[in-house]
Amino acid sequence: MKVIKLASADGAIIPVEQDIIEQSGTIRNILSDIGSSDTPIPVPNVSGPILTKVIDYCRHHRNDPSRRQPREPVYDETDSSETAIQRAISQMDDFDEEFCRVDQGTLFDLILAANFLDIQPLIDLVGFTVANKMKGKTVEEMRATFNVKNDFTPEEEERVRQENAWCEE
Repeated sequence: MKVIKLASADGAIIPVEQDIIEQSGTIRNILSDIGSSDTPIPVPNVSGPILTKVIDYCRHHRNDPSRRQPREPVYDETDSSETAIQRAISQMDDFDEEFCRVDQGTLFDLILAANFLDIQPLIDLVGFTVANKMKGKTVEEMRATFNVKNDFTPEEEERVRQENAWCEE
């Protein structure tokens, strides 16, 4: 199998089999444009450790042909949130659950990498994991969890709460 070299943002050169990394729409498009080359493909904005983790994900799912085709995100506007959640859960396996047992910074780096590399199933998986961390939390708890500063005055915050009271129902 053909080996492709990827150059991470921090300069790491990471070899990976072409059939594995073609789960990335970005890399698939680059390869179709430039063809085969021994020159490493730059992957800016993605560090070596995160790129390695993304490749591990792709390697685990290499035999799933549906992951090589462009597809829509798991969420569908016509689904109830419960249906969308059940569909996302049904697509996860033990590897996926363990894959997402990382610190919050790594989760966000994985979302950015998956988005840049155009790996929709990975975006779905990590996004679902972050959404689960938010589920059932108050605004204050979410701010604390995600280190979001409250820049509203008490009056502005109360006005926003009143305008969006339907969310609390």
